[in-house]
Order: sequence, then C-alpha cells, then structure tokens
Amino acid sequence: MNLPLFIAKRIYGDQGDRRKVSRPAIRIAMVGVAIGLAVMIITVSVVLGFKHTIRDKVVGFGSHIQIGNILTMGSYETLPICIDDSTLRAFGRIDGIRKAERYTTTQGILKTDDDFLGVVFKGLGPEYDLTFLQENLVEGELPQFSDSATNYPLVISRSMADKLRLKTGDRIFAYFIGNDDVRARRFTVTGIYQTNMKRFDDAFCLTDIYATHKLNGWFEDQCTGAELLVDDFEQLEQTNRNVIKKVNRQLDRYGSTLSSQTIIEAYPAVFSWLELLDINVWIILALMIAVAGFTMVSGLLIIILERTQMIGVLKALGARNSTIRHTFLWFSVFIIGQGLLWGNIIGIGLVVLQQQTGLVTLDPQTYYVSEAPLELNPLFIVLLNVATLLISVLVLIAPSYLVSRIHPAKSMRYE
Repeated sequence: MNLPLFIAKRIYGDQGDRRKVSRPAIRIAMVGVAIGLAVMIITVSVVLGFKHTIRDKVVGFGSHIQIGNILTMGSYETLPICIDDSTLRAFGRIDGIRKAERYTTTQGILKTDDDFLGVVFKGLGPEYDLTFLQENLVEGELPQFSDSATNYPLVISRSMADKLRLKTGDRIFAYFIGNDDVRARRFTVTGIYQTNMKRFDDAFCLTDIYATHKLNGWFEDQCTGAELLVDDFEQLEQTNRNVIKKVNRQLDRYGSTLSSQTIIEAYPAVFSWLELLDINVWIILALMIAVAGFTMVSGLLIIILERTQMIGVLKALGARNSTIRHTFLWFSVFIIGQGLLWGNIIGIGLVVLQQQTGLVTLDPQTYYVSEAPLELNPLFIVLLNVATLLISVLVLIAPSYLVSRIHPAKSMRYE
C-alpha cells in the first residue's frame, strides 16, 4: 500500500479538519492554478485561431504555391506562360499537390460617372476552387466562371463597392490601356466579397478567365500562372521542393521560363508577423505557470506549518522524512488537479462561448477580422494540463523539505 497517498487522501477528504488558515490557502492555490490554466488555454486558442484565419485568407487569394513567368513572379505584371490541359494535370500529379488551377490577371480602371478606381482583374476558370470566395461573399452570388465565353461578370470587394457606390446588379465600364489603344468593356456586378485584408480587398476583382485572355490578347493555352493547393500546409516546404524539381527553369512552348514560389515567399511580411505571435504566447505561458507555482508554494508552506503536530506524531511513530514529504506532495497534486479541472471548464467554456456568439469584436481594419477567432486544439490542451501539473509539482519539491526541520518533541507542543 502507498502510505503517503493513503494519508494524503484522508487529509484531503476530511472536510471538518481543515482549519481556518489552511482553508483559504488551499482555495487561493486552487484558484491560482485554475486562472493560470484558463488564461493559457484562451491565449493558445486565440493565437491558433488568429494565425490560421489570417493564413487562410492569404492562401485564399494566392493559394499555397504559385507557378508563373520568372520575369513577373511577385508582381502584378502580366507576362504569360503556356499551361494547357495536359500541363495542368501534370502539376496536379506532383507529390503533395491536391489541386492545380489556372488564372489570368490584367490591370484596368473601373469608372463610374463620379469616380474611378485602378484594380487588378483576376480571371478564373471553371476548375477554380470557389470555397474561400463563397465563405467571404457578403452580397449577391458567384457567377459560373468560364474559359470559353463570357458575359463579363464581375465580383468586387466591399471596399470597392463603397468607394464607387456600387451594388449587385449594377453595370460599370472598365478601361484597359494597351500599347496603342484604350479598350472599354462593360461588366455586371454579380457579387461583393469582404475578407478585411486591405491588400487584397483594395486590389482584386474577379471575372472570367476568358475575358482576361481576350483583354491581354493571348493564345488560349496561355495564362498568368497556376495556383497549386497542397494536401498539408505543414509539409509546404517539402511539397515546394517537389514542385521546384518538376517546374523551375523549364521552358514552355513559347520560350517563357517557369518559376514557382510559396505563399510564404510571396507575402513574407505577413507570415513573419504571424511568427512573432509565438513569442507572446511563450511569455504568457511562462507568467501563468509562474503564478500557479507561486500560489502552490505559498499554500504548501501554510499547510505544512498548520500540520506541524501531525508531522511530529508521524515522526514519533517512525515515519521517515521522505514519507511525510511525499504525503504533502500528493496532497498538493489533489489541489492542483482540482484547479486544473476548473481551469479547463473556465478556459474551454469561454472559448466555446466566443465561437458560438462572437462576443468579443475587433476592428477589422487593424486585425483583419471582425471578431476574435478562437480555435480549440485538444493536443495543446492536454499538453498544457500535463505541463502545469508537472511544473507545479516540481517547484514544490524544495519547499517540501521543510518537514525535515520539524522535531517530534517540539512539534507536539506546537500551537
């Protein structure tokens, strides 16, 4: 039988024997652990939710890996490359690639009677994954994008609609400046999207890939590039190496050189900013664990001092110092466990409340989201519980040696 565990259970379960001083000490220690764990769960959930939300917004417009003309990678210039159906299928068969999509861009000016706005027209084909756009559509509907004909549909952002005072169903002229002429096309606004990512909302409107082909004067098998979606974002670098082996420095049938880049390479500032959030998480985790450990040390010292007579009796009966130390450590584990239970209830409960109600709102112009995004990760929650328990017990080992300074004879008379 484990004697320290048995004694600790009896002490912890004896409600009537808890004295006036130890009762609040135990409660304060438990509350310290609960608050520390709840804050850590919320912090990790906020950072995970924020990072994944922003990442998904960037990927939604730029995919995971882009293939294009080496002379225009990372810019809005429109030099074409040849990607026919067989080439597109070959891209989709690269290890780690889930889907390959073509797109074509061209630059133009949207003009109303009162205002005008320079934008990038991104032409999409029928194979394009519209899930992201559908999730961020706030008005109207997405058209059936075509690569063989066009009715000149146009999906614009909320910021464009506000600047030009447009709504769905409105028709608007767009002007395209070529080498020798200016061409005008009349588009119909079919939908309005809003991602709150200013760099995208202020720049991109969407239409048929056929329309942008005609405006650029390219052959049918030419386009600005291909967007590749990967199976696993965590394996992005490995998948990109597979793409590089198959694509980079290859020449198409018109002599253009192909190149590729990941979404991280295309938008390094955004992903560097997201990486900095991890530093804040580690600082908060360290502070919360320190708070939990400090309250547990204080509580343990008070409990040991109040149990001085019991310690003396146990020593008089032949109990060793290690046995008594382990008894109080087990007693602390029970307190920590109760704190962890309440910490999980509070932390997870607040995260779920925010997910269901969106109670905490943010300025989308600053944070790119209109409400605080929270994401629960069961693995991280388990790791936080285990780490809090282990670290809290470890910091209690040194204070537990106080029992070795208590002498049986003196402790019998201690009050």
